[in-house]
Amino acid sequence: MKTLILTEGDVKRVLTMKETIEVVEKAFELHAKGKTQMPPKVYLTFEKGDLRAMPAYLDGKAGIKWVNSHPENPKKGLPTVMAVLIYNDPETGFPLAIMDGTHITNFRTGAAGGIASKYLARKNSKVFGFIGCGRQAYTQFLALREVFDIELVKAYDIVKQNADKFAKFCESFGVSAMVCSIEDACDCDVLTTTTPSRKPVVKSEWVKEGTHINAIGADAPGKQELEEEILLKAKIVVDDLDQAMHGGEINVAVSKGKIGKENIYATLGEIVAGMKKGRESEEEITIFDSTGLAIQDIAVADLVFRKAREMDVGLEIEIFDF
Repeated sequence: MKTLILTEGDVKRVLTMKETIEVVEKAFELHAKGKTQMPPKVYLTFEKGDLRAMPAYLDGKAGIKWVNSHPENPKKGLPTVMAVLIYNDPETGFPLAIMDGTHITNFRTGAAGGIASKYLARKNSKVFGFIGCGRQAYTQFLALREVFDIELVKAYDIVKQNADKFAKFCESFGVSAMVCSIEDACDCDVLTTTTPSRKPVVKSEWVKEGTHINAIGADAPGKQELEEEILLKAKIVVDDLDQAMHGGEINVAVSKGKIGKENIYATLGEIVAGMKKGRESEEEITIFDSTGLAIQDIAVADLVFRKAREMDVGLEIEIFDF
């Protein structure tokens, strides 16, 4: 038996955002229905970053992702996030594939933002604000354009060059884009935050009624992008309750005792599965707290594996001497 090795280039060749959204949305539904196994993330925390082990099983698919988060890496020419994913046969445990997980991480996280916006943003949303214009902003945009007819992108990054580059990327899809202040970026229908901040960067006074926020950046204890007052006046939806309380956008407010489980409206899976309603008025502020789930990774890994086989992409090797 051979194991399929897939590089980042291989994964990019076979993966599309439309298909990623389809399998991730199904993964959220299965999670809400209790048809998945997903132990909590295991963290190794270092002075300048961390490593995380993320195993999962769903719908006959199993595997584990080993991923880092090192915000200072770009200074050394390395990405902030790098991941390797092992995709296994649940029946035998055999590693069917070892693949780059970095592109999968970016795409499945983008897909989650698109899915959340589909259910929580106003249907006529036209203006999309982005705070943080690094790699993750790109896949958030790609997912959102699968769901909405985007008329204008407002981009802000602490490094203006990053915002300029992102705006040009959006314009390459025929979407109008502008670089603006952080306050102006918040004047939108859907706001996406993808920063590694450990203190609030979005003020409550900047967020108007009817806004949907995809809070993507906070994915570890102590991280926070939104002022706590925003959480107190919003409908909060999480990808996973325990994980969000530990390391999502809500984790700081939870640790201070300002909000608790009773303040969380639903998981995204519950809304996808029809167990709870999504947006219920044009005026309410909604927040999707995305921490990133292993079930998303494994669902996409299965898609990548199947398409790679169909397209004859990758290299098969024997890693065991049976």
